[in-house]
Amino acid sequence: MTILDGKALSLKIKNEIKEEVAKLKKEKNIVPGLAVILVGNDPASHTYVKMKAKACKEVGIYSITHEMPESISQDEIIETILMMNKNPNIDGILVQLPLPNHIDTTKILEVIDPKKDVDGFHPYNFGRLNQGLDSFVPCTPLGVMELLKEYKIDVKGKDACVVGASNIVGKPMAALLLNEFATVDICHIFTKDLKAHTKNADILVVGVGKPNLITEDMVKDGAIVIDIGINKLENGKIVGDVDFENVSKKASFITPVPGGVGPMTIAMLLKNTLKAAKNR
Repeated sequence: MTILDGKALSLKIKNEIKEEVAKLKKEKNIVPGLAVILVGNDPASHTYVKMKAKACKEVGIYSITHEMPESISQDEIIETILMMNKNPNIDGILVQLPLPNHIDTTKILEVIDPKKDVDGFHPYNFGRLNQGLDSFVPCTPLGVMELLKEYKIDVKGKDACVVGASNIVGKPMAALLLNEFATVDICHIFTKDLKAHTKNADILVVGVGKPNLITEDMVKDGAIVIDIGINKLENGKIVGDVDFENVSKKASFITPVPGGVGPMTIAMLLKNTLKAAKNR
């Protein structure tokens, strides 16, 4: 069993990005810029945004966070996004999700200029991804593909099962695997017999936010297991959606939580921001 070390790979990628950012500044006098919109007081969101800002600083990307109160109106958020769409020094715009209930998330994401949509959530980019065209790809699934590539895992012809069908992770993950010619099975909350789908998968990707959802009996011998879930237990321990201790005995490759997919997500955000700056 091999651990897919996202922490080590993300450091390697960050170093490459740092060099490219310096080169871009020197040759074209362009400093990549990322703007983040943070609404409300969700502690997890605040933690993520701090981590993103820190990562930007480490590689030389300029970042700014627009903190907004929970009570802010949808129109005010849209106004801020439109202002950033026009700002030539901002290459990437990111809206930290989830947004408060009175805000229409879809509408907000659609206002972002697709050329600055470094999260890859705009329908324009999502459509291009599904057609196998160049686009901004959501950072978590993109990070998973980078991990597979780093460990020379070829997905072509493999049976892949994606558990979770969100627009942010599950659907783009399935599209990326399909684009690389895997045979893809997608499961979700209404899937009748989850085990019937997971136990035949060569590659199993799980991201639903349910601790220990995937147990040893649901995984075939030698499977490649990617755990995107991140859950905090009552005792404060951070775990994924996979029963790591027992599933790791059967898997050929597996991601740990923490230290697997998480660090890759932020590395891919930096990569997408650099890409947007180069397109400038």
